[in-house]
Amino acid sequence: MEIGVGTWALLVAGAGVAGWIDAVIGGGGLVLIPLILALVPGVAPATALATNKVAAVSGTASAAVTLVRKVRPPARELAPMAVLAAVASGVGALMASLLNEDVMRPLIIVLLLAVGSFIAFKPSFGGGDSEGIHSGWRTWAALAATAAVAFYDGIFGPGTGMFLIMAFTAIFSQNFLRSAAMSKVVNTATNLGALVVFIVGGHVWWTLGIVLAVANIIGAQLGARTVLGGGTKLIRYALLTLVVVMSCYLAWQQWG
Repeated sequence: MEIGVGTWALLVAGAGVAGWIDAVIGGGGLVLIPLILALVPGVAPATALATNKVAAVSGTASAAVTLVRKVRPPARELAPMAVLAAVASGVGALMASLLNEDVMRPLIIVLLLAVGSFIAFKPSFGGGDSEGIHSGWRTWAALAATAAVAFYDGIFGPGTGMFLIMAFTAIFSQNFLRSAAMSKVVNTATNLGALVVFIVGGHVWWTLGIVLAVANIIGAQLGARTVLGGGTKLIRYALLTLVVVMSCYLAWQQWG
């Protein structure tokens, strides 16, 4: 399939923006997937999703390395979370064809509005300098939350990073920045698990995926530095913005 120079430029720019968004809060797929579908007529939806995963896993992994080096979340707990996330996401990707998205979207919209309301009316949530408490029941709760969100990422996807940040912040009573670093590691694993399923299915457009991955990494590095510079206050505003954007986007898909 031939792609013109102008189309390549728009796709590369879109991948960079998506990488920045994913690194800051998550949701870059809301930019890149529609862009691929719009600019490359005739591309199969599964190919667009799979090619986006190539870019997303590259950029998210890049942002994860940068954030983990600075924030240093507990590696002992992140390792099993990452493995579990990859497996659960892969299972979700396998079951994606069985899901009626018209049923899923309203549930996610309600959940998004609940998340947004909680953040808006509880300013203390995710603030401060706490490194959190990582022991006992919290570890098991985090594993359960990781499995649930990872499965959601494989089967549907939008807002995975946001849900992970909210879950880790609530469970470990820690700040948003620390949760963001953890979420990038786990989100890398969820992207990888789903990507493996897409690769086995032969859906990846590798030439496009590799080019977009490079652009996504550049955007993700800029995004990671934005997060480190803005701290928890920036992440709070980004969470609220993503809630509004995703709610409107999903509502438009459902009822527009």
